[in-house]
Amino acid sequence: MKDSVTVIIPAYNEELAIGDTIDGLKSTGLVETILVIDDGSKDRTGNIAKEHGAKVIKLETNMGKGHALNLGVKIANTEIIAFVDADLGMSSSEIKKLIVPVAEGRADVAIAQFPPAKRKGGFGLVKRLARHTVKRFAGAEINACLSGQRVFRKEVLDSIGPIPGGYAAEVGINIRVLKKGFRIEEVPVFMTHHETGRDIRGFIHRGKQFVDIIKLYIEAGVGKWLF
Repeated sequence: MKDSVTVIIPAYNEELAIGDTIDGLKSTGLVETILVIDDGSKDRTGNIAKEHGAKVIKLETNMGKGHALNLGVKIANTEIIAFVDADLGMSSSEIKKLIVPVAEGRADVAIAQFPPAKRKGGFGLVKRLARHTVKRFAGAEINACLSGQRVFRKEVLDSIGPIPGGYAAEVGINIRVLKKGFRIEEVPVFMTHHETGRDIRGFIHRGKQFVDIIKLYIEAGVGKWLF
């Protein structure tokens, strides 16, 4: 593979998983640089990431995932850039399945499509809303609308502008990418990460996602933000 790859990992208090996540990425043999944006962690996330060979940018306060990703994109100077969550553990090695179609020119963006969740989460409302929003404003069906595991050609990220913040970031990225005419490929993977269940924490998380996607839908409807 001729193209070099940078993986950007936004991380907040992930000392238990970050080491394995980095080791899984290194095991692919396809990743040139692993860049961890330590987003104001209060634990040893940054130190462990360094011990496992990642380059670490330490933020003193938590700025949010969108800010961390944008910072990473500014630093990365490779032809291919991947976004990976910090809690994947060794299953991060599956990123190779996303890198290959982008490196071979079959896709401009590859999105990880996870297997069915092992525990019951929500009731599918947020996922259906996300898919409907992308269909409404970009005219395409994307099943893994909310997946944060993605691989891009750098020119795509340069073209679509800053990664939006909030819980609708992935939905907004999908629309921007498709409206620009870039090709998205969804790739089945066997990645695993922390799953939100049917508890207070899970419902709060999905509630925030729902509200942010509704806001995006309204703003897109009046021509703001997306284009």
